[in-house]
Amino acid sequence: MPADATGVTVTFAGCGDAFGSGGRLQACIHLRPGGQRDAALLDCGATSLAALKRQGLDPNEIATVVVSHLHGDHFGGLPFLILDGQFHGRTRPLQVAGPPGIAARLRQAMEVMFPGSTGVTRRFEVTTAELHPGTTTPLTNGEVTAWQARHPSGAPPLIVRLDIGGRRIAYTGDTAWTDAIAAASDQADLLIAEAYTLDREIRHHLSLSTLALHRAELACGRVVLTHLSDDVLDHPGEIAFEAAHDGLTIHI
Repeated sequence: MPADATGVTVTFAGCGDAFGSGGRLQACIHLRPGGQRDAALLDCGATSLAALKRQGLDPNEIATVVVSHLHGDHFGGLPFLILDGQFHGRTRPLQVAGPPGIAARLRQAMEVMFPGSTGVTRRFEVTTAELHPGTTTPLTNGEVTAWQARHPSGAPPLIVRLDIGGRRIAYTGDTAWTDAIAAASDQADLLIAEAYTLDREIRHHLSLSTLALHRAELACGRVVLTHLSDDVLDHPGEIAFEAAHDGLTIHI
């Protein structure tokens, strides 16, 4: 389907948790600015390549991947994305932006999964950019501002806000509540927020009840929930926010 000439088309190619709750694929949120071929991804979980192809989204059109944190269900799909580009004629550069240490962790993941893959000469360049809390970083097709999340993952986890295609999209990644979520969502057109459980508090994650408690602090146009566990999925009547499903496409 052709992209609209304005705004951003958001496709939740994968919106699940690490464990496939509800049969959902892992975090992979596709952003296409109107009238542009270049697309961006928010996170690239291990199942992302299959998720993109299931939705008819060309992986070679992804110019930038923004990674919230370095857990496998959020960045483990990058080796597959890179190798798919290598074997399918990709020539455009791929930018990977994520927490400090992203370059080393990406190399390690490539070598663990496909030994020798980091030494191969490709027809496209893979560059990395470290995102530090409190800073704004230019991207190939926009810019990203980062805040510190509360989700230990071997490197500083991030809440991010993308300014892309004339729209502002905030994303919590995985995190316990922090006032940084309200800061990132301020004046955003869309907040994509984790809601892992209904009201059961699990360390380093958001519950639906906690998010509802802070709803008045979220000065954004729209909230869509992701990363739902079975605890939430088994109680659809209790979800007081718009919730994503794999394949959900919205235009902002």
